[in-house]
Amino acid sequence: MEQRNQELDKIIELLSTTPSEELFALADRVRHDHVGDEVHLRGLIEFSNICRNNCLYCGIRRDNNQVKRYRLTEEEIIETARRAIDMGFKTIVMQSGEDLYFDRKRLSHIIKKIKKDDVAITLSIGERSGGDYKAFRDAGADRFLMRIETTDKDLYHRLNPNMSWQRRYECLMMIKELGYELGSGIMVGLPGQSIESIAQDLLFLKKIGIDMAGIGPFIPHPATPLAHESGGTLDLALRTMAVMRLLMPDINIPATTAMESLHPQGRIKALQAGANVVMPNMTEGEYRQLYELYPGKICVGDTPTHCRSCIALKIQSIGRTIGTGHGSHKRL
Repeated sequence: MEQRNQELDKIIELLSTTPSEELFALADRVRHDHVGDEVHLRGLIEFSNICRNNCLYCGIRRDNNQVKRYRLTEEEIIETARRAIDMGFKTIVMQSGEDLYFDRKRLSHIIKKIKKDDVAITLSIGERSGGDYKAFRDAGADRFLMRIETTDKDLYHRLNPNMSWQRRYECLMMIKELGYELGSGIMVGLPGQSIESIAQDLLFLKKIGIDMAGIGPFIPHPATPLAHESGGTLDLALRTMAVMRLLMPDINIPATTAMESLHPQGRIKALQAGANVVMPNMTEGEYRQLYELYPGKICVGDTPTHCRSCIALKIQSIGRTIGTGHGSHKRL
């Protein structure tokens, strides 16, 4: 316990008092030494903005009647994936709200179709049964992303009505036991969240042995109960991400799109502070703007081709290269 407290105190110190540039430079060196200079691109398909949950911070929460709902057809999802693969993506990330229309049979069929090509498949679809997770794994899904958001259980239950932190944790453990590469992460800048709470979150992610973790700044959405909260800062999100790189040197860490919604160079700043993954949006047309978890989402008027070329230029501008493989987590 004493050793854990010492580690917790050190994380709090890094988050609170270490000069940002010093912290970012250290994280960048650790990133270089452990995962190299390749940036892995994942093609993101946001295939449904229908969600059964009512999280207070989320723009596609169930009770937001201002959002226009959509659901891609199976054929549209498969075709979008094929276009992304043709652009050179080696990982397809399928993300949605918790939309149970995509049941075990339907989603397994889609996974099998996409898996015919030489790609890794990541799912980000929320809480399901152990049987569902096993079926998706058997169909060919390789990775699963599900953020814990916060390990402060009281805060979690305030922000996620009718949801259970324990259930979330159990889902993460089921996913890990089934042999998926496990991705999780947290949101920073939430109302009532402390620096110590964020430090506890990072220790939790380390303890459960994640393969990938994302840090998202809380950005208040005008159509949610948290519309008038102050939100998180880019600096705190980057600092948290940098400390995570120091704690878990060999995991995959994305430069999240939300960071670029706070600053035009947000993803580049993240790549220079420990990140090694970017997930360009492959969703087509108006669906890009309808999947609005937070306001100010970038690139909603762009095409997937433009997004792919734009981020490639940014990556090359800082002397990094685009990975050519699946970009799996290689434990050292």
